[in-house]
Amino acid sequence: MRTNLLSLLVFIFSVIISSEAFASDCEPPRERFVVVLDAGHGGQDPGNRGNGFYEKDIALNIVLNIGAELEKLPDVKVIYTRKTDVFVTLAGRAEIANKAEADLFISVHCNAHSSQASGTETFVLGLHRNEDNLKVAMRENQVIYLEEDYEVTYGGFNPDSPESYIGLTLMQEEYLDQSILLADFIQKNFTNELKRVNRGVKQAGFLVLRQTYMPSVLVETGFLTNRGEGTFLNSRGGQDKMSAAIVEAVKHYKNSINLEILEGIAEQPPLKVDSGKALEPNDHYKDVTFRVQLAASGKKLDPTPRNFKGLNNIFRNKEGKLYKYYYGATSSYVKIQELHEIAKKKGYDTSYIVAFKNDDKISVNEALKTKVN
Repeated sequence: MRTNLLSLLVFIFSVIISSEAFASDCEPPRERFVVVLDAGHGGQDPGNRGNGFYEKDIALNIVLNIGAELEKLPDVKVIYTRKTDVFVTLAGRAEIANKAEADLFISVHCNAHSSQASGTETFVLGLHRNEDNLKVAMRENQVIYLEEDYEVTYGGFNPDSPESYIGLTLMQEEYLDQSILLADFIQKNFTNELKRVNRGVKQAGFLVLRQTYMPSVLVETGFLTNRGEGTFLNSRGGQDKMSAAIVEAVKHYKNSINLEILEGIAEQPPLKVDSGKALEPNDHYKDVTFRVQLAASGKKLDPTPRNFKGLNNIFRNKEGKLYKYYYGATSSYVKIQELHEIAKKKGYDTSYIVAFKNDDKISVNEALKTKVN
């Protein structure tokens, strides 16, 4: 009797193990969304010390708060360039992100100015458009002077020379759209939720962004040199609020590009959209094509209506590591706005309008400056 019972238990245990193995084979784990968080400065590099505050400490506190919240998400993996008060080179920070094949790189800093300037601004890589942007990039890039052999590491780049910035190429061109999208989400949260002064989304030549190969942003969370803003950023409450705003932006960004919203769409009936006829718009821009970007992902989907909530005229394009999915194609800005509204009614709340001129992507503002046919 004891032998039979033991045999039965062994059999049941074997079945359980086999079932788990079979389930594991049939349902491979979903790839995790990798976010690399970079706390600016550290160690012998304190960053700016406006009003006696330490940028390196505030940036680290904010980054650790962001990471703690993102780590609660089961499909997100967080990697830090530093978790303590240590010095990490700019090239080393980028190398961490590149080795991790990260989906996002976020570098957190605090600003400084000789006046009582205030507000938040989020940068993506690009050539500086004005003197202020250049000065911010120069200040952040000067950390390379603390590195050995920096001339070799950065190819003779001189952070104090405006001419060096002229030679910057937009190595992140294939990720620029996604970088701007995340930067916009961050700035909107700072402005709308926290009521911070909005200094906008900007481009400048930051070395730490130049060497990363994924969507990347550098966040200036405010000015330590501003008495009120410095005190706010140095406080536990201020750091909690800033980090929460960035966390929500990352979630929003992730949901807008990973196409999880498309899974299982085939089983759902398409939403009804008003098909009433409207007058044909006559604002056609010469050599310009407007499209609505629905999503971007490493996943390759057939651009059929069943995969896109019943929407027709879907265009898929491979750009870098990502497949981008566009809806509609028209030279009319009025028409593309109508299509954008349709996309949002279908559930693509984070979709946005993009523009192409002779198959090259340009900004919508640039497209609208083109002569109307």
